[in-house]
Amino acid sequence: MSKNEPTSMSSNRPYLLRAIYDWISDNDLTPYVLVDASIEGVRVPPQVIKNGQVVLNLAMRAVANLDLGNEWISFSARFSGVSQTINIPVQAVLALYAQENGQGMMFPAEEGGDNPPPDVPDDAPPAPSAEQGDKPKRGAPHLRVVK
Repeated sequence: MSKNEPTSMSSNRPYLLRAIYDWISDNDLTPYVLVDASIEGVRVPPQVIKNGQVVLNLAMRAVANLDLGNEWISFSARFSGVSQTINIPVQAVLALYAQENGQGMMFPAEEGGDNPPPDVPDDAPPAPSAEQGDKPKRGAPHLRVVK
């Protein structure tokens, strides 16, 4: 393979999700995930979807059988007293942050797999911002990128 040939790598998103989740949990904070509910494969109770998105509490006290896999996030949680199995494709995650202070990471929207499409400019916005009115109004924290 020559230096000019691109090396295909798997998405770094699942690794970053696990790292940010551990960092938030290790600091005794509550990890929340913001999910694009319009992505194919997202399985959440329809009543929790607001403006095409859903915010879920991933704290160990709130979920059972949490699996932060390379392709899927899955767990069981109670909604209105009823246990439900939740499945979220990793590419549907828009942000993972601490509920208490908003610290965490936003993720760019991905289309069709592990690699972003080649025609997306480098300066494209990673996700809809609160100023655009696309995020949930209730309790939406201010997020900042952690490097």
